[in-house]
Amino acid sequence: MAKFQCRWRNVFICLCSPCICMAILLFFVMIMACNSMNGTSTPGIHSLNRIHFVASGTLRNKSYAPIAKTFWELETSKKGFWNKLQHAVDVQFNPILHPNNTKRKSGDIESLLKQSFSEVAHSDSGRKHFAVLSEPMQEFVRYMQRRDYPSIIQPDGVCGAGAKDEKEPPLLLLAIKTTELNFKNRQAIRQTWGQAGWQAGHEMNSSGGYIRRVFLLGKEDPETLGVDVSPLLRMESKHYGDILQWDFQDTFFNLTLKDVLFWDWFSSHCNKTVFVFKGDDDVFVNTPKMITYLQNELNKPHAHKTMKDFMIGNIINGATPDRNNLSKYFIPDSFYRGLYPSYGGGGGVVYSSLLTRRLHLTSKMVHLYPIDDVYVGMCMERLNTYPVHHPAFLTFDFPRKEGNELCSYHTILMVHKRSPQQLVRLWADLKKTQRKCWDVPLRHNNEKRL
Repeated sequence: MAKFQCRWRNVFICLCSPCICMAILLFFVMIMACNSMNGTSTPGIHSLNRIHFVASGTLRNKSYAPIAKTFWELETSKKGFWNKLQHAVDVQFNPILHPNNTKRKSGDIESLLKQSFSEVAHSDSGRKHFAVLSEPMQEFVRYMQRRDYPSIIQPDGVCGAGAKDEKEPPLLLLAIKTTELNFKNRQAIRQTWGQAGWQAGHEMNSSGGYIRRVFLLGKEDPETLGVDVSPLLRMESKHYGDILQWDFQDTFFNLTLKDVLFWDWFSSHCNKTVFVFKGDDDVFVNTPKMITYLQNELNKPHAHKTMKDFMIGNIINGATPDRNNLSKYFIPDSFYRGLYPSYGGGGGVVYSSLLTRRLHLTSKMVHLYPIDDVYVGMCMERLNTYPVHHPAFLTFDFPRKEGNELCSYHTILMVHKRSPQQLVRLWADLKKTQRKCWDVPLRHNNEKRL
């Protein structure tokens, strides 16, 4: 009887052991697949905590997790030229298809961009897509691989122009995109909201913060301008010490280069700065309100955790490329197809220094795109983080006649499209009405005041 029971026990073990092993293996595979699909633990460049894999054509749900509708898609014939370029890079960072590529070094990652460009641009479909692009777009594509433009003029300070006797780390660096001829814009900013050094906050008896300033420029063709303004720009730089110029053609499609090169420069020169305002030279910024707002953000619980993803502005969601061929934002479907990611609208956004460095590293894996604001959104998406909308950033001006009210400019952090003359007048009005409007809050999410 004992032998009979022992025999049946051995038979039971032989039959059940493979089933148990298969169940354990299946459970382990499911866990690994879920982790990979949700982009929760993809190792990447050494200084990034995580690099989020986003398959080409993905959407996101309310929890900001990717819905990889084309995760395994290999057919790219219906995609635009840029989509194909980026798909060739993204697929290399698919943690299931290429698990070892997530350990690539920075130099290897940059070589992937060049490799993918060569493969796509020299394919039959790539040549067909390129042939139908407009001349400005073709010019952009010819040079979109290059990012190693040298600087022509550097600011005097380590991280832009600022006070020489700073007693604490700079709270905010004002990084302003401008062009060689826009001296009036730069001068108006220097005299108004862009004053470097210590500035007071908005609230009564509140502390202020140190501000630094840098203007971001490319180079314009003297023959096109009819005059060589580079000697004047060098004199301006010598006097103010706030010019950062690179040796690339300063065109609308090359504005993205200013972001990429600025992130690189910032990562090397601005170790102590806390926040960055990146904006155009035709905006008005309520600097006292901005200082108070950012200090309040730093004082929030768990601020040390939220700062790595911090970006605010006038956020545009679910936008489509402009197909109007008369618009300067025109993007043909032969170049890009699909929706744009969430991005900060033109004028300006504020982001943390931590995010600036993460954007610098992530941008190495994202092909340049001719619309600079959209490109920032593309980099944010690959970090698995999204900018936060704040209604005090007015990209499209005040609604109706609200801008004529006494305290209207005390309710905003930034408003777009103001001339140099308007900047001077608005700054004077802001200072004159500061006591009367000191308790006026920022615009609320429902576009009404609190």
